[in-house]
Amino acid sequence: MSSPASTSSSTVTRAGRSPGAASLIDPGSLMRIKNLELRARAVVEGFLTGLHRSPYHGFSVEFTEYRQYSPGDDTRFLDWKLYGRSDRYFIKCFEDETNLRCHLLVDLSRSMSFGTLGYNKADYAKTAAATVAHFLSLQRDAVGLLTFDESITDRIPARFRPGHIHQIMMSLERAEPGSATDIEKPLEQIAATVVKRGLVILISDLLTPIGSLNKQLGFLRARGHEVVILRVLDPRELDFQFDQAAMFHDVETGKNLFIDPAQARQKYLDQFREHSQSIQKICQNLGVELHQVSIDRPLELILFDMLADRLKRGRSTVRQRAPRSGGQA
Repeated sequence: MSSPASTSSSTVTRAGRSPGAASLIDPGSLMRIKNLELRARAVVEGFLTGLHRSPYHGFSVEFTEYRQYSPGDDTRFLDWKLYGRSDRYFIKCFEDETNLRCHLLVDLSRSMSFGTLGYNKADYAKTAAATVAHFLSLQRDAVGLLTFDESITDRIPARFRPGHIHQIMMSLERAEPGSATDIEKPLEQIAATVVKRGLVILISDLLTPIGSLNKQLGFLRARGHEVVILRVLDPRELDFQFDQAAMFHDVETGKNLFIDPAQARQKYLDQFREHSQSIQKICQNLGVELHQVSIDRPLELILFDMLADRLKRGRSTVRQRAPRSGGQA
C-alpha cells in the first residue's frame, strides 16, 4: 500500500483526551528541538509530571524495576529521586533481580518520509523510539535498536551500560528514510539472534504487503517475546482529506499519479480499512499489542497508552537475570 503525497499541507494538531493534558508537548513544537536526546528527555519529563497529576499515577511501576513501599520494607532501598518526582515511596529492586530487555525496531523506509505537518513519520518514529529508550534507561533496563528499510541499516544489541543510550540516540539521529519496506528481514533477525526473551517494539507505518507478517510475529511470540507494534500514520493517510485534484507522488515506487481526491477518497478509505483490519486480526490472534497513532498525537500519550494497555493485560513482560554490566542480546 502506498502513502499519499501531494502539494497540499496541513497543520492539524489534536492533543486528545488524556491525563495531564495541560503539560503535553505539541509534536510540532517538539520537533523544532533539533537534538533528539533533548526531545526524548522533554517528553519523559512531561510524562512523569503527568503521571503524578493523573489517574494513571503509579502505572510506571508495571514497567520498571520498582515496587511500591510496604510497611516493613528496608528503608535503605527507598528511591528518593523517584519520591521527589512522584511524592510516593518506591523500593528499588536489585539490578540482578529483574532486568527488562527491549529491542526497538524502527522502520525508515521511503514511505516514512511522508508528512503534512511540517515533520514526517520518520521524525515521529525516531522520536518515539528515543523516548522509549530514554524512559527505559532511567529504569536501568537494557535497550537495543534495529533500523531498517528494505534491508537492515543498523543494529545495536540490547545492553545497559554507560554510554549505550547515547549510542542509540546517535544512530537514530543520523538515520534517514531509505528505500522500500521489508518488514520480514528485521523480524527474522531478531527472532534468530535474540535468545533471551524480552520486549520487541516495532515502530512502522506498515504500509507494505503483510503476507509474511503473521509468520514472523508468530515466530517471535513462539520464542517467548512480548511484541508491541506502534503504527504511526500521518493524519491525511487516515482521512485522505485533500481538497484539490493534484499530482500525487508514490514515495515507495517513485511513480506520479494525477488523482481527484473527491473521486478516489472512498476507494482509498475502503482499501486502507481492509489493510488495517488485516493487521488488527493478525495481532489479536497472536496476542500482539497494537497501537495505531496519528503523528499529531503528543508522545507522552504513547507511554500512557502502552502502560495502560499493560495494566489491562496484566504484567506479562518476561524479565531475565543479567550481569550488572549489561550484556549482548
